[in-house]
Amino acid sequence: MMPPSKKHLLTVLVEDYFHVGAFENLIQQRNWTNFEPRYEKNTLKTLDLLDEFDTKATFFVLGWIAEQNPRLIKEIVSRGHEVASRGFYHRSLKNLTNEEFREDLRRTNRVLEEAGGQKVIGYRAAEKLSYEKDSWIFDVLAEEGFVYDASFLPAQKSEKAKRFTHQVHTNGKAVWEFPYSTRNVGLGLLPISGGNYFRQIPYTLMRHAVRDWTNRYEEPFILYFHVWELDPEQPRINAASNFNRIRHYRKLDKMEWIIRENLQKYNFCDAAEFLGLKDELRITNYELRESPIEIKQSEIQNPKSKISIVIPCYNEEASLPYLANTLRSVEAELNENGYQPDFIFVDDRSTDKTLEKLNKLFGEKANFRIIRHETNQGVAAGIMTGIKAANTEIVCSMDCDCTYDPHELVGMLPLLTENVDLVTASPYHAKGGVRNVPEWRLFLSKGASWLYRRTLRSKLSTYTSCFRVYRRSSVIDLPTTEKGFLGVAEMLGRLDLKGGNIVEYPAILEVRLFGFSKMKTARTVFGHLKLLSKLAKLRLTAPKDSNLPKISHNSVKSEIE
Repeated sequence: MMPPSKKHLLTVLVEDYFHVGAFENLIQQRNWTNFEPRYEKNTLKTLDLLDEFDTKATFFVLGWIAEQNPRLIKEIVSRGHEVASRGFYHRSLKNLTNEEFREDLRRTNRVLEEAGGQKVIGYRAAEKLSYEKDSWIFDVLAEEGFVYDASFLPAQKSEKAKRFTHQVHTNGKAVWEFPYSTRNVGLGLLPISGGNYFRQIPYTLMRHAVRDWTNRYEEPFILYFHVWELDPEQPRINAASNFNRIRHYRKLDKMEWIIRENLQKYNFCDAAEFLGLKDELRITNYELRESPIEIKQSEIQNPKSKISIVIPCYNEEASLPYLANTLRSVEAELNENGYQPDFIFVDDRSTDKTLEKLNKLFGEKANFRIIRHETNQGVAAGIMTGIKAANTEIVCSMDCDCTYDPHELVGMLPLLTENVDLVTASPYHAKGGVRNVPEWRLFLSKGASWLYRRTLRSKLSTYTSCFRVYRRSSVIDLPTTEKGFLGVAEMLGRLDLKGGNIVEYPAILEVRLFGFSKMKTARTVFGHLKLLSKLAKLRLTAPKDSNLPKISHNSVKSEIE
């Protein structure tokens, strides 16, 4: 057993599953508020666990979380724990200059200290740092009044002296470093400090490594874990690579009992207590300041334009919490820009709990309707059902998985002018783009668009997007026969052959984060070829004197500019 007088350091990283580095190439910071937040419940679970063992820890908290939820920071402090900085956003130092890093520290400290009434003296970076490349941060930390850092991972046997708690002297000041604990395995240093290492490496080895450290060294062992590691039920980001899914999700179910075992075996404290500074943290004359609620008055003399937004759903249970948060801000933004939206969900006879979750999230809202197909028909059939059910002339359709940002509707709607029948999102437009979408999928989609461009009159960049704004009267009677993914292209093709005016809006197409695509690739490829043949025959048999006004690709581009 560990001697009663000897203490290790326990550090807890307060961040959510969508903040982590494993998903940084998939999830943009601007979309964080769209995700179902779980950090509060996981932090409270952590606090209860530590209370059970009468253990105190240092909680490294993102400034973004403190700004969103100051009461959670106050709760951490009220339970006797130390709050320290994790930076404002979960950003790599590679993306920050010295001055940007300094401002990030100051901004984070302001919100943490204001929320908790406790002085912030410690820092841990969003990623593990190298003594060779990142030691410059000690200069900034010392100048900003930080007492300690806990960001560095010793990687070489030559850094033996830096494996343990030590002081770094810079410009006449000293900063304590609490590096990630490691074990010398002969060929190099193996991290053993908790978190992912405890989950990925057989825990029998990790248990032995911690016990050996305790028996061999006087310096404290540094244990860390993320609050999301106590949440095995968290949403799955299916778009992540196999490596990152293993890195993030593997063995989440065993993390709680690992932490319990360590709390039972060893004595832990927070960094401030270890340094004898706990009594100096409190800020006097502190009063929690609530964020003011801004109330915007609508202008009565400018009545809002009524629109409908159709969202077809099939087995989208995993996507709906993210969608609900997204639509909340979309609705507010549309209201601010003079639109009054009604939302129409069309459940395409889902076999999971999509309908149940739709009713839970939206069923009691006055401007939300839920329609259910008696049989599964397909995404285009869902869109058409919603268009027919709409009570407005302007109808939008969007994907349930938010692969296109629904906030772009604010830019698309003004393009539906009096002589325009359809506005369609276009990632292949010169000003559009794609993000993290597999190359094979882009190849097939761009290939289909190339063929449609040579078959139809409107020369567009993208023909297969579900994200559109329709003039209801222009599409309600289209004689479409395809009900699935092919029907999305057929609607556009039929409107084109009818003489409708179609405008492209450059947009970003992103990879689906939750759930999986329902499209059957081979079936869809052959289906497009069959549909192209049908549309080509229709165009050949159309009247030759049809000279209805068209909007070319070039004129569309000039409108956007």
